[in-house]
Amino acid sequence: MINMTHGLLKLEALGNKLPHPTLLFIGLIALLVLLSAGAAGLGWSALHPLTGDRVYVSSLTSSEGVRYMLTHMVSNFTGFAPLGPVLVAMLGLGIAERSGLLGVVLKRIVLSTRGRWLSFIVTLAGVLSSLAADAGYVVLIPLAAALFLAADKPPLAGMA
Repeated sequence: MINMTHGLLKLEALGNKLPHPTLLFIGLIALLVLLSAGAAGLGWSALHPLTGDRVYVSSLTSSEGVRYMLTHMVSNFTGFAPLGPVLVAMLGLGIAERSGLLGVVLKRIVLSTRGRWLSFIVTLAGVLSSLAADAGYVVLIPLAAALFLAADKPPLAGMA
């Protein structure tokens, strides 16, 4: 048990060295743009599964690619179905955390739940949240980490 906890703490320390998620997201976008330019330059293609037509990679660095990215940005963002519930839930969690409500509720759950039952409670909440809403698991992962942190356990174990 001690080795596993030590390993999780090392993994957490490594994760804390990562840049801000926004910078990671921007970096992944830049990587995708560069990969599209490379794939288009190499002439990569694939067969369309329904029509059987050959579809070629378009470079996002071309004027047509930049125009496509900019004109479809909002529809791509809003067309992602789970986005609405996730944004609302994360907004609510942010307000609950800043007001202190989340900390109090998590402490009460930890104090009323015996140590070995904590994993069961998180797992049960995961099963129930997946039945209640499509975005439940997205909200539950950071909550589980906060719950384990409040119980003086590695947050990564709660996320797992």
